[in-house]
Amino acid sequence: MKIVGFTIIKDAILNDYPIYEAIESILPVVDEMWVSVGKSEDDTLGLIQSIASDKIRLVESTWDISLRQGGKVLAVETDKVFRQLPADADWVFYIQGDEVLHEQYHKAVRQACEAHKDDRRVEGLVFDYLHFYGTYDYVGDSRTWYRNEVRIIRNDPAISAYRDAQGFRKGSKKLAVKPAQAAIYHYGWVKSPTQMKKKMKNVGRFWKDDDEWKELLQSDDFFDFTQFDSLSLFTGTQPQVMQARIARQDWNITIDTSQKKFALKDRLLYWFEKKTGIRLFEFRNFYYI
Repeated sequence: MKIVGFTIIKDAILNDYPIYEAIESILPVVDEMWVSVGKSEDDTLGLIQSIASDKIRLVESTWDISLRQGGKVLAVETDKVFRQLPADADWVFYIQGDEVLHEQYHKAVRQACEAHKDDRRVEGLVFDYLHFYGTYDYVGDSRTWYRNEVRIIRNDPAISAYRDAQGFRKGSKKLAVKPAQAAIYHYGWVKSPTQMKKKMKNVGRFWKDDDEWKELLQSDDFFDFTQFDSLSLFTGTQPQVMQARIARQDWNITIDTSQKKFALKDRLLYWFEKKTGIRLFEFRNFYYI
């Protein structure tokens, strides 16, 4: 069985993406790791080249920023490197620049890939998600945050990234999946208030039209982390690859997790989910078989 990892990244230092940690987190699981580095305004290329592993396969790309509707450029770049992966790979493991796989799941992921390798009905493996917010102490626990997404897919050219590459589709069809029995830790919202707003202004050009982006650029240089509907305290352990980054945290945000900021309908849906574990009307990029 061969598993090939891949990712795309641009301006990782400027936007403080934990891409180094993201790549390191799946290296023990994959046999090769392909990294597509977009032409950057910082030394992202040097950062990737500093990763000490003979599994790394580096490619360079120039992003077409005109493909901004719905973050389309992210899907285009994802598909671009996906099409370059070796044909002998059974599975491919996609990781985004702000996602990390905890080492406690390495064995489970390999086992899931092995278990479903010969069942061609299974087109992907779906992961649980933990979305950290503000600091490494809080996670989103409302409908605002997606609970699952596909991160391992068949090495099938008929599969492509969907919308802004949050997930994958086979043409217009959702993928048939099995659980990976593992979770992805998402750190896209863990930054200082100034760095968070800086990142939002930098990457806003991938989603917003010119007028919307100009309005964002003219907004305050400080993100208000009180803009949440519901959070809970994180009580687990952080991945080993994140420990140095966590130790460098130089900001403090204290959030009262007892505060819930819902409209009535969302409050009822939240209550129902916490009581039953069922998320009504949930959007999914996949279906279980």
